[in-house]
Amino acid sequence: MPLPLTLLNLLHETFPQGAVSTAEVERRAYAHDNSRHAQIPDAVVFPTTHDQVEALVRACREHRVPLTARGGGTSSTGASVPMAGGVVACFTRMNRILRIAPDDRLAVVEPGVTNEALQQALAPHGFFWAPDPGSAPWCAVGGNLACNASGPRAVKYGSTRDNVLGLAAVAGTGESFRAGTHTTKDSTGYDLTRLLIGSEGTLALITETTLKLTPRPAAVRSLRASYTDAGAAARAVARIMAQPVTPSALEFMDALALKLARDHQPEAGVPEADALLMIEVDGEPETLDVAAHAVARAARGDGLTDLVVATDAAQTAALWAARKALSLAQRAATQHKVNEDVVVPVSRLPELVNGVRRLAEKHAVPIVSFGHAGNGNLHVNFLPRDVDEIERAYAALPELFALVIALEGTLSGEHGIGVVKREFMPLALPAATLDLMRGIKAAFDPDGILNPGKLLP
Repeated sequence: MPLPLTLLNLLHETFPQGAVSTAEVERRAYAHDNSRHAQIPDAVVFPTTHDQVEALVRACREHRVPLTARGGGTSSTGASVPMAGGVVACFTRMNRILRIAPDDRLAVVEPGVTNEALQQALAPHGFFWAPDPGSAPWCAVGGNLACNASGPRAVKYGSTRDNVLGLAAVAGTGESFRAGTHTTKDSTGYDLTRLLIGSEGTLALITETTLKLTPRPAAVRSLRASYTDAGAAARAVARIMAQPVTPSALEFMDALALKLARDHQPEAGVPEADALLMIEVDGEPETLDVAAHAVARAARGDGLTDLVVATDAAQTAALWAARKALSLAQRAATQHKVNEDVVVPVSRLPELVNGVRRLAEKHAVPIVSFGHAGNGNLHVNFLPRDVDEIERAYAALPELFALVIALEGTLSGEHGIGVVKREFMPLALPAATLDLMRGIKAAFDPDGILNPGKLLP
């Protein structure tokens, strides 16, 4: 159903020429994200100010028209797909870095700033923002907040939720509000900032955020440990996380992940092993030897076949080449990848790794396991190559999620729920918890216009 003429007129009054479009080519461009879901919206708008966003939400609420926010469109869960049509608000033009305050260790930015652009702006000040998803060149800070996206550094520096101090937003009611502070300590009422992070645009549209900054480490040391099997590597992860030195990255790759990377990029020097850990420690130069030694000692144990410590930048880049080659290698292997990012307590990681191997054998479908093992967060990617394998992969999904819940884990570590995992939410959360969440949704968005069909079953 086309948008009401009165709403279209309001959109043209609110947004200047070139910032609102109903052309089919534009609407198709914003119909999808990095999932396989797509739905063409009725209009696309490009806000550049908070007042425009407030007027947009009020207009959509008045006409009961769905409104979906998006940034770089890198979500793999369909979180930014306008499943109910309506209006897409693309925040890529709202991309100013408003303030960098090293003395307060904060930055104030608009939601359309890309993660990479932010990091580049912070580098001359000697700081960084901890979240570092693999899509950093394209993903927007607003999207990082929406899905609580993190990346390898979360093992030491925390997830997005741990690195945001405050924000400005517009609720589904059309009311503007601020949450949080410009201070690193705050004990004043409910923590609405953390509530909105990970809410996938279902409660409010964020127009500004105050980010907690971290000093850049003076030095970094990388290690690579190879193992005879994935279980041995997973047990090594548990040992590493049980000792006092916290790595700044602790990444896991199984045998199939290594083979794909090796076949796709032979020049990368990817080792032949049944499992691999990429480990990084950071800090002052005089502390790195002690930190690297402590982590290496924990990495040693049953199944270790090789342990390499980088001594310069070139060796560091060479060690990380396997991990960097993997994403493109998977895309080259199949266009039907089913991408999950489950998470369990680190102590249960060996059970998860073994359980995934059994699922691959039971359902006769290739499964690649890799990811942020220091947080217990594995990307479990099914790689079906034909129709039969696609059916078997989707048949295995409920078993994967049931395994993760049995191991005291949950459905997503950083990708979010979106539409692809929405039906599995009752596995992860009891009915009473989901009812409380629905109550929160109703308070922020009483008419259900914000990103309908996502997150809550």
